[in-house]
Amino acid sequence: MNHLSDETSPYLRQHADNPVEWFPWREDAFQEARERDVPILLSVGYSACHWCHVMAHESFENPEIAALMNKNFVNIKVDREERPDVDAIYMTAVTSLTGRGGWPMTVFCDHEGRPFHGGTYWPDKPRGGMPSFPQVLEAVTEAWETKKSDLDQMATELTARIEQLSQIPPDSSPPSSDVLTQAASNLISNHDRVHGGFGNPPKFPQAMNLDFLIRRMAKEDNTSIEAVVTFTLASMASGGIYDHLGGGFSRYSVDERWLVPHFEKMLYDNAMLARIYLHAWKLNSDPRWLQVAEETIEYVLRDLCDPLGGFYSAEDADSEGVEGKFYVWDQKELEEICGDHADEVIEWYGVTSGGNFESSNILYRQKVGDLIRPFGVEKSRQILFEKRKGRVRPGLDNKVLTEWNGLMLATLAEAAVATGRNDWLEAAKLNGNFLWENMRDENGRWLRAWQPEAGSQHLAYAADYASVIDGLTRLGEATGESRWTEMAIETAYNLLDLFEDQANGGFFTTGNDADPLIARMKDVFDNAIPSANSLAAVALFRLGSLTGQSSFIDSAERVLQLVSKQVAQHPTGFGHLLGALDIYHNGSTEVLITGNRSDLVKVVNSYLLPNVVLAWGESFSSPLWKNRSGDQAWVCKNFECELPITTTEDLEKSLKE
Repeated sequence: MNHLSDETSPYLRQHADNPVEWFPWREDAFQEARERDVPILLSVGYSACHWCHVMAHESFENPEIAALMNKNFVNIKVDREERPDVDAIYMTAVTSLTGRGGWPMTVFCDHEGRPFHGGTYWPDKPRGGMPSFPQVLEAVTEAWETKKSDLDQMATELTARIEQLSQIPPDSSPPSSDVLTQAASNLISNHDRVHGGFGNPPKFPQAMNLDFLIRRMAKEDNTSIEAVVTFTLASMASGGIYDHLGGGFSRYSVDERWLVPHFEKMLYDNAMLARIYLHAWKLNSDPRWLQVAEETIEYVLRDLCDPLGGFYSAEDADSEGVEGKFYVWDQKELEEICGDHADEVIEWYGVTSGGNFESSNILYRQKVGDLIRPFGVEKSRQILFEKRKGRVRPGLDNKVLTEWNGLMLATLAEAAVATGRNDWLEAAKLNGNFLWENMRDENGRWLRAWQPEAGSQHLAYAADYASVIDGLTRLGEATGESRWTEMAIETAYNLLDLFEDQANGGFFTTGNDADPLIARMKDVFDNAIPSANSLAAVALFRLGSLTGQSSFIDSAERVLQLVSKQVAQHPTGFGHLLGALDIYHNGSTEVLITGNRSDLVKVVNSYLLPNVVLAWGESFSSPLWKNRSGDQAWVCKNFECELPITTTEDLEKSLKE
């Protein structure tokens, strides 16, 4: 019997009709494995994962392979986006075994959940030097029946390895400021001078490292950094990884020149990429970066927004069973649709009769960085966008994740006030209200995931708390409404109570009220999204600077101490944390604006000021507000303030010093 039909996860529901007798992650699955004396087969993926779909079609929908799985294993299916704690533990096991990781992930475990073998994608038939999935199943079954003591030894060793990696001894101090210089130098050295970005394909946008470089640009004139950032932003926005009709970015490019994307669109990518293009625009007023930021935000608000205000997780790569079908075009289609502007559009988007992707065309800009569309192209873009609406859309993962919504909330709040878009500010407030009202239980405990048909579930993780603290803090700065800051403060205290490691510093992934797994991990490396500890460090430094709560700042500093050695060795693996390290070494600047001075508020919001926090409008508990009033501004460092400022010119001068 398949047990997934009542699950709310879109990914699990995709497998509810498989002939595999899937269980969700729960105790009765482990109990059945004990009673039958068979191993656990744990399969982890997510709904927008193309290769997860491939393995599902090849193996999990195959009755013969399903029969092998059902006979010899208890099969558990996990949505990694709902259960990042489970995913992190078993991905650590797979990377320890194979040297690489990814999804779909298949892990074989004993009755206690201890892993002894695993891998990523296995085909249904032997291919390219890989064994087939049935061969793997048969080998594991034989080993379980004849060499169980060897598997037990492997499980013991792997579990010890996982526990060791989760127990990081702190250093006596945070990383030195030299790490910031070294990180910038490393990124310049690794920059692809031909195509932009960093490293070899598949190429990921690396939004956090780019944001760190933009932060450096705001503090110093460095032509090398500026060249890396400008060329990379231009290359990504010119490539097929960017949706030139509807806005927004796909997850990564399979080639070196950003042309052919892996077509799935993730909320977290678009939240972070919209932010770096916004920051680049705030820094130099380049209209290209504003166009990309605006179109990316509009994509999220249009296609990933629930009517109640939450943001959905992702759109699939596939539609009608074909990867990228929704996004590609035939030259004849453009000739028919674009009329008199067809030749101009075909040249602008690099369209050919032979195509650039499986005989069709991914739209892209051949002239890298030339992004501001002439009239005819823009008119045709709108027509093509409307025409595309008639196609079958890729699958939508309509779960709302607290962590990813916090990322988008922070971006949306900052973008709204920087651009003067009141509609965006209202959308940010709607999202903040949605999160507060729908993503917490009756005791105020934050939860991880929500869906329209099922409500919220799963205890939230440290990353959820840290991300929403940052989003709510920035919403308070954007609106001048104290309730958002007060929500952030309450959430921050709960983060410390539930997740902080009092002995060594930093934050565990799971709360002290969660069901125990084989290890209690700490999420420290910034990968596709910022780690829980990086998010917490930045959020707590900023909120501590606004409120004067020393416990927040102390906890942020303890995160830096925890990962000090790792950051020094691999600084670019901590792109978001480098922002916290910058705050630690260079300090934050607190700006208080009292009375009715929207012109002064606008000055603060108009510039890229990475280490500035802003208090205005309604007062909240903070020494910043003590004995200060009138229509004026104060610029402070560690709550020691300059004389009050009354003109926009003087405020600009003070902020730039």
